[in-house]
Amino acid sequence: MTGSEASPTFRLAYVPGVTPAKWVRIWNERRPDVPLTLVPVPATEASDVLRRGEADAGLVRLPVDRTVLSAIPLYTEATVVVAPKDHVVTAADEVSLDELADEVVLHPLDDVLGWEQPPGEPAFERPATTEDAVEHVASGIGILYVPQSLARLHHRKDLTYRTVVDAPQSDVALSWPEEATTDLVEDFIGIVRGRTVNSTRGRTPPPAQPKTKGKRTEAPAGSRKPSAGKATGKAAGKTGTTGKNPRGSSGGARGTKRGKPRGR
Repeated sequence: MTGSEASPTFRLAYVPGVTPAKWVRIWNERRPDVPLTLVPVPATEASDVLRRGEADAGLVRLPVDRTVLSAIPLYTEATVVVAPKDHVVTAADEVSLDELADEVVLHPLDDVLGWEQPPGEPAFERPATTEDAVEHVASGIGILYVPQSLARLHHRKDLTYRTVVDAPQSDVALSWPEEATTDLVEDFIGIVRGRTVNSTRGRTPPPAQPKTKGKRTEAPAGSRKPSAGKATGKAAGKTGTTGKNPRGSSGGARGTKRGKPRGR
């Protein structure tokens, strides 16, 4: 590599609530030669960031435009309702949408659950972000439905959350531009899919070791033993331990002299 060429790096975008730490750690162990740069992006802008080539891959929320981007679903998050600590919702560990039908519901513009309007009474206006919506909940304006990781991300001491058993859920996926499936992207795909460093599906499998088990070794010339059942040289006349020749007569090799004509 010449001095004018930039060192390779891998840029990984990720949306709020997603924690890439485990995969980053594995990357640093396997590819210490290629720095990984994290690129935080709003959920609503993740697809555009990938299309513009501002990141090599991204941990995003589905759906994405599959005509341009490839995606591998990783996991599905539970949906929770965020409410003040003294709200009636705290009386149970889980709630349903019907139980919250009379509540004022905040619907931020960056909502990731994909519904046109959450069940319940809509708030007077839509907050610009989920963070703004959490502030409104703390002010007593209404409640908020979000993936559990976002409730944790925007946690406040005066708020709590409970699982909503029948609400839409959010799928997290690894996504990248289909036409830019580079070797580094393939390496990261292997990591998120749990492949080992020696996996045969990896991009750079270890070199095959020569097979030695069961290898036939040729004996040096002149040292080969005769095949079973074949006698050579002086051993031709010694076909058994009883002294009998192959025809069953005794006397060993002397029996061959019986056919010699006598002199007259």
